[in-house]
Order: sequence, then structure tokens, then C-alpha cells
Amino acid sequence: MEKKHIFTGAATALVTPMNESGVDYEALGKLIDWQIAAGINALVVCATTGEAPTLTDNEHCKVLEFAIQRSGHRIPIIAGTGSNDTGHAIMMSQFACAIGADAVLCVTPYYNRPTQSGLIASFTAIADAATAPVILYNVPSRTGVNIEPETYEQLAEHPNICAIKEASGRLPKIMETFRRVGDKLDIYSGNDDQILPLLALGGKGVISVLSNVMPARTVELCKRFFDGDVAGAARLQLELLPLIQALFSQTSPIPVKAALARMGMIEERLRLPLTPMEEPHRSKLYAKMEEMGLI
Repeated sequence: MEKKHIFTGAATALVTPMNESGVDYEALGKLIDWQIAAGINALVVCATTGEAPTLTDNEHCKVLEFAIQRSGHRIPIIAGTGSNDTGHAIMMSQFACAIGADAVLCVTPYYNRPTQSGLIASFTAIADAATAPVILYNVPSRTGVNIEPETYEQLAEHPNICAIKEASGRLPKIMETFRRVGDKLDIYSGNDDQILPLLALGGKGVISVLSNVMPARTVELCKRFFDGDVAGAARLQLELLPLIQALFSQTSPIPVKAALARMGMIEERLRLPLTPMEEPHRSKLYAKMEEMGLI
């Protein structure tokens, strides 16, 4: 069963810039153009980093439409369409497919905490309804539920489920997932501090927060590995680690929005219940950014 491959390398989990009126489309367009010019391999729009839970449905749809049009098919656009309501996830996935998204990213249902059987039923229903490839998104620290390797194995049999964004951070479970489905699903790291370990296991790349501020370097890390320069990729992973840690010192996307605002690319606005970055985290982030030549 031939699955559709979406991208290799680094995809940015893009922030949604905001201003006093709502979504800042001028800033969003500039971010998309900058990311593509820097060589990013794909963009993920309206997911966790994009503050999808606090976007209205109208905003969510408009941001997806804008990103697809602005990208002009230069790179794949992956639409965040997950929800804790399977019916809503189906509706958003069908909309994203209809407007030309290259894939949809569906997070495990949060708050409901379904069983593994519930996960299989929910993801199957979404994949049955979508016409673009489906990427499963596992981030138990946010959702309260983990996709088990055995569950991935069953979901891998669906012809439209093509990939995984794995952000559990649990390497033994991740290794078991690679053992079971690494030849059936593309697996992407969902954690910037584990890009190289997942590439070494057979991963196809990363869906990254770091690349919001350092797209070229994140792409370079993946390219070095795929070009056979494993030692160089390892050095770069370790070099970037202090900045990665600063970008996750508070709940994402709080730090990355602070970073992009400090770079003059967006306003530092978040939707409640998220609030601006606090001290001493802000000072430490700015210090790391200065060390890396970002400011």
C-alpha cells in the first residue's frame, strides 16, 4: 500500500500573528514569505503554535485560505484541523481539503481522554472523510492521552493516514512505534530537542517551533543528517539546544511570540488564557537570542 509522502526535513508550526483587530494578515504574509525564502520544507498552519483553540471557526478558515493562497504551491501547507469533537474535526478537515491543503494535522481529542479504541474510531472517521493525507498528532502533555504503538499499528492500515507528529517525548514508546509502523507511516519529531534522535530512528524530519525564528538552521540540521553528516547534525542539535529550552521555558507559543516580536516580525499578542512571557524567562530568552545572532 503506497502512502502519499508529504515532506522531508523541517516544517514550521507557524504562529498566528495578531493585532488589536484580530489576525494580522500583513504580518502573516510576511512570515510565510520569509519562511519559504529561508528554505523551509513545509508549513503547518492553525495548530497548537497557531493558537487554534482560540481562533473562531471563521478566523481558522480565513487563515487557512490565506496561507494556501500566499504560499502559491511553493511548499506544502498542512492544515491543523483537530478537535476534541470528532464531528468538528471532520468538518474542518473537509474544508481544508476543499481549499487545497496538502495534508491535515489532527491532534488526539483533548479533555475527553478517549480510550485507544476511541482514538481509532475518531481518527478513522476523520481519515474516511478527508481527501488529503492525514497526519496524526500525539502530544499527551497537552491532551492527557497517548497514542500507543499498538494503536498506531492499527491506524497505519488506513490508506489515508500517512504520517505521525510524535511529541510524547517518550523514547522507548517512540522506538516501539518505529519498530511497528516505521515502514508504513512517515514519522516526524514534534519536539525540537529530539530532532536528531528521531531522524536516527528513521524519522522524516520535524514539525518545529524553533523554525519560527531559525528556519534555515532547522532545515540545515535535517539536511546534514540526510546528507550523511550525522556528526554535524549532532553538533547543530546541541548548539541549538539552549535556545530550544528557552523557547519552551513557558507554554508554547508564549516564548516564540515574544521572540518574533523582539525580532520585529509580529506584535506580541496572545489570546487568553495565554498571557505574555514573564521574567526571568524573557530575559533568558533574549540572552540566548543575542548569543545566536537573532537580535
